[in-house]
Amino acid sequence: MTHDFIRIYTQIEQAQEWITKYRGCLPVFACVLGFTETGLIPGISAAGRTCEDRKYTACADAEFLYYGSQHQPQYPLPPLAAGASPVILSRAVVEALNLPVYLFNAGLPQPPAVPAIDLGGYPARCLSQGAAMELATVHHLFQQGLVWGERLSKEIQSRYCILSECVVGGTTTALAILTGLGVPALGKVNSSHPVCNHTQKWAVVETGLLMMRKRLGGGEIGRWGEDITPSQRVDPLELIAAVGDPMQVVVAVMAIALSRSCGVLLAGGTQMLAVYALMSAIAQAYALSWRPEEVVVGTTRWVAEDSTGGTIELAQLIGKSKITPLGVTPPLIATELSFADSRYPQLRAYEQGFVKEGVGAGGACIAAHLVQGWEQDQLLQAIEAQLEQFEKNSSTV
Repeated sequence: MTHDFIRIYTQIEQAQEWITKYRGCLPVFACVLGFTETGLIPGISAAGRTCEDRKYTACADAEFLYYGSQHQPQYPLPPLAAGASPVILSRAVVEALNLPVYLFNAGLPQPPAVPAIDLGGYPARCLSQGAAMELATVHHLFQQGLVWGERLSKEIQSRYCILSECVVGGTTTALAILTGLGVPALGKVNSSHPVCNHTQKWAVVETGLLMMRKRLGGGEIGRWGEDITPSQRVDPLELIAAVGDPMQVVVAVMAIALSRSCGVLLAGGTQMLAVYALMSAIAQAYALSWRPEEVVVGTTRWVAEDSTGGTIELAQLIGKSKITPLGVTPPLIATELSFADSRYPQLRAYEQGFVKEGVGAGGACIAAHLVQGWEQDQLLQAIEAQLEQFEKNSSTV
């Protein structure tokens, strides 16, 4: 169903109520930065042409999001195989609406060159080891997510927060988390590649989950991705420590805390669906109250309608799973933005399936419509102007 310039895919009534409630409200834009060595596996991600490039993607995106194209960056945006970085979309909206921006370092290999809140986390090891992070680190990030969710909610009050992420390789850790929670996510996640590399992702995830089971002393639970009984479940924080990344726990717990008093737009695709599933699992395991009616997942139509994934079905499967007794389905919405008529081939590449989403790009475009009533022409103009300035500045360096 299309609601103006926003398409609603699941939980139509709930999503409509959320859109109506927060239309005209100026949001806060928060981005949680993290890193997993999973992103360094050759070919696993297209968010940076080489493995070396991908080490610095989050720092580069954070710098561009915060300062824009006029700034001489310490970490330039990495070259992509095709397309333009999605942070150009996010920055265009942040700049036009003058949105407050909060950056959180949940665990990066190097400090970003921007004013960022350091949460005291660490980069995750490759999830194939089944021991991606220390459990103590995950518990620490859990507490930090609660603290900052409560702090932000006091500033936001009756408005909403766009919660975004930047983690290269994050759709693979999302697949691991969803599968570990009992959601049959194989073949459903997205990728920055035009055709999702499901076989490669699954090989990494299956190895990591088996290593986790051996390390925790658990037996086989049948085929991965089947609904699992409560006695078979792994504590969600132990699951994150085994096969997740540092962003996931922070955003999940921050969103739980925020939902108690304001709206939450989880800005992303597969990664934010995994975060939503974690919210349900963590709230149940740790007896945390939250308000599902205040939370939506917002992305781009390139993700929502990706024919090489199954985003809509994945959202529905989360609702049918046994993560919570309620079986809450995430409301999935997306901007209708199209780059088919853009004068830039880097943007038209999105229509061929490259890039698709990142750094809250879809959520930012949704906010531009809710705040300013922007639709196709205004959004495209602002994004193209941002890309034009970026290219002009890059050519003079």
